[in-house]
Formats: sequence, C-alpha cells, structure tokens
Amino acid sequence: MAVLQKLADNLWIAFHDHRWLGLHVGTRMTVVRLTNGSLWLHSPVHISARLREELDGLGQVTHIVCPNLYHHVYAGEAVEAYPRAMLHGPHALRQKRKDLSFAADLSDTPHPDWADDLKQVTIEGCLLAETVFFHPASRTLISSDLVENFRTSPHWPTRLFLNICGIRGQITWNPLLRFVYRDRKVARACIDRVLTWPFERVVIAHGDIIVDHAHEGVERGLSWL
Repeated sequence: MAVLQKLADNLWIAFHDHRWLGLHVGTRMTVVRLTNGSLWLHSPVHISARLREELDGLGQVTHIVCPNLYHHVYAGEAVEAYPRAMLHGPHALRQKRKDLSFAADLSDTPHPDWADDLKQVTIEGCLLAETVFFHPASRTLISSDLVENFRTSPHWPTRLFLNICGIRGQITWNPLLRFVYRDRKVARACIDRVLTWPFERVVIAHGDIIVDHAHEGVERGLSWL
C-alpha cells in the first residue's frame, strides 16, 4: 500500500507496486506543496483511503500531472478522488485516454499556479513525450522515465531481466527501449537543458531514488544519447 514519505520541505513521494509485462518494476508518485498551499501530484499511483487521508492532511490537490504517454494508469482514480483538480498531460494523451478530461497540455511553460515552484522541459524527439520537472527549493529533479536505477529486485524474473539487459546497479535507460528516442539530436538538446539545472536528487518512477552524485549519475547514464 502506497504511503507518503517526506523527502524535503514541501516534497513527498509514494511508492506503489506495479507490474509491466510480468516484471515487478513498481511506480512512484511525487507530491509538491506549492507556494499557494495547494498540492501538485506527479504520476499518480493508486489512491487508497489511507493515502487520500494523508494527502488531505497536507493540503488541497489542485493539479494532477501525467508526465508522459505511459504514466496515466492511475490518473482516473486521482481524478475521481479530486474532481476539482486540473489534469495535465502530453497533448497526444488526449487521444489515448478519451475517458479523461484534460485541462491543459504539458509544454516547456509552467502553469501559472506552479511557475514559482517548478521548472520544466519536455523531451522532444522521444516517443514517451515526457515533461521533466525541477524543484529548485529542494534541488530535486522529478521524472518518471528519464532514467531507471534498479540496484536489485526481490522478484527473481525481474532480477534476471535486469541482468540480461545489463542495467542492474546502473543509472541508465534500458538498451532494449532506446528505440523510443526517434530523433536523438533533438532529444539530446533537451537533455542538455535538463542538465543545466543544479539538481542533487532525482525522483524516478522505476527503481531507487538517486541521491548520491545524482547529477553526475544522470549525465553519465544518458551519455549514450
């Protein structure tokens, strides 16, 4: 069951068990309390009664963000729990999730409600269409699928997969999935913009949060691009 874990002032995460093609990859939501006191949910997870109680104790949820074309599985639950919140996502997600009503499309321009709290860059040239965020107050990079960081897994088929792909214990992007970067030159320019941010921690959806030499780790992990 997902519960909130505080990482820094006005910044929390919640990890939820999640499977992809039978692999135990997990997923992670990030919560930011904005300057106006409201809550911003990034890549929502299953909203249990306990998690909702914890969120409600922090503030009013006003924004729900699906950061790319694949992190939308639990968006419907979040919208049901917080029907007054604005739902954001890549423009193409409107076609993929016609059952959801998106209030705004993600771009390089922050919504006015979070412009004082977060910076953002959309990774062009990639089929994921992910927008990556930076929380300057905590020097935290907030992403879902920019990189992965699996030290290990209690699930032996998942460990086997990580070993076969050569990514166990590595901050990187799976070689089997690098085809999603259709225009590497364009994507590289976007990544270089992300690397100008002075982040010291990276929250990702799959694997362990990156806290040791985070900036160097991401830079090295994406050097193939």
